[in-house]
Formats: sequence, structure tokens, C-alpha cells
Amino acid sequence: MDKLIPVVSVKAGEEQDVVSDVFMYTNQVVNLFFVTLDPSAQSWVLVDAGMPKSAEKIKKEAEERYGKGTKPEAIILTHGHFDHVGGVEELSLEWGVPVYAHSLEMPYLTGRQDYPEPDPTVDKGLVAKMSPKLFPNEAINLGQKVQSLPDDGSIPFMPEWKWVHTPGHTPGHVSLFRERDRFLIAGDAFVTVKQESLAKVTMQTLEIHGPPKYLTMDFQASWDSVRAIKNLEPSIAVTGHGKPMEGQQLKENLQKLVDEFETIAMPDRS
Repeated sequence: MDKLIPVVSVKAGEEQDVVSDVFMYTNQVVNLFFVTLDPSAQSWVLVDAGMPKSAEKIKKEAEERYGKGTKPEAIILTHGHFDHVGGVEELSLEWGVPVYAHSLEMPYLTGRQDYPEPDPTVDKGLVAKMSPKLFPNEAINLGQKVQSLPDDGSIPFMPEWKWVHTPGHTPGHVSLFRERDRFLIAGDAFVTVKQESLAKVTMQTLEIHGPPKYLTMDFQASWDSVRAIKNLEPSIAVTGHGKPMEGQQLKENLQKLVDEFETIAMPDRS
């Protein structure tokens, strides 16, 4: 993807060690994650690949953290929307590493099918209204570089983690969960900023929300996915958009999202 998207937040370029082995980097308005596997060997994976034209920034962040010439064992994609795969074609080619995603995302990652166009009628927020002009929906084509995640829920190169199918935002959306510390990488299954509002995106106001409405394909499935995530009882969660949330605040907000999903996360076309 080579279209520069002119949106940014106060968190742009921010780096955060969420826990000792999960490093979050905010690329314009989207978060991506470096997960360290073996500190002594500087072994790591990249989860999601940022906005279009972000490959050089991601490589710079990786080299600052793991050393010059570093490359991950693999790239894991929560889904294939433009803001999560912006750098993946260039990075996978340069690094020569495999890319993994859910089998149901494959049409959008191998050039066979475009996502639906963004829907500007789902919310009165300015980002939602501008979404058809701002946000691409075209498929990318990773060809043989992308592989389906194993059916058993395991994640290649990440033995402590499992993937959880959390569809709705897209058919093959996955979240990553580690039982040991109940750490969740949620992707866009839910987010912690109102992504439809330009003011709240810009200021990164912390509040629970469903997936970005203007690109969500199935709201009922998304609601079911939020229920499944709540049932995992995560202790800390990082999302594709917004700040980390943990502990009692996370527990209460996930329950609120489950209980009030129709009000919080369904389209508002009033």
C-alpha cells in the first residue's frame, strides 16, 4: 500500500513497554507490537504492520530495540485492513520472513477480494464521515508469503500464545492471548478510543468501544467476539487503537461493552 493517510494522534511515534516482552509502537493512529521471544537471542515477532508507507519507521523501531539488521521470526496479522498491513508487503519481502493470518482473511491478503468500502453513515463523527475518502479498502497481494494460522489455535514461533477467532470487524479477525499472565492483543475486536471521532482519535481519549464502525462487516459477530474476549478474563489488553487497559478497569469496561454493545458499538444512523 502506497497511499499516505493524513491522520495522526498525540500518541504518534510513541513507544511503550507494556510488559517486559511486549513493546507497543503507535504508527500515526494505529498500534503495532514487537513481542520478544528470547531476549538473549534477540528473537522476536511483529504483530501487525502499521499504516501505509510505514515500513521504514517500523524497521527503525526494530533496529533501535533489537540491533542493526534485525528481523523477526514472522509477522502475525490480526486482520488485513489497510492500517494493520501498511508495511507488510515491503517488510516481508526485505526480511524474507513468513506472514501468518486466519484462513478467512486470505482473500483480502492475496488479491482475490476487496473489503467493503467504508460506510460513512454508521456514526456522526468526522472520521466516520470522511472514511470513504480517507481509507482504502483494496486487497493486498502477499502471494506465497502469507500462510494460514494452524487450526489448533497455536501461533508459529509463539509457543506461549494462542490465537482466538474474533470475527465481526472482518471475517478472519484474530486476537492473541497468553494464559500465563492473561495478556491480550485484541487487534480491532474492541478498541479503547472512539475511532469514529476525529477529536477523540487526535487526543486519544481512553474509553471502551467496539471495533471501528465504518469498516466493521458484521456487528452481531463482533458482539459475540467481545463476549468471548470477556470470558477469557484478560488482565491486560492492548488494542489496535487507543491505550492499554488493565485490571479492574478492563474487567468493568469489557462487561460494560457486552451489556451496552447496542448503544456503544452498533451503527448510529439517527
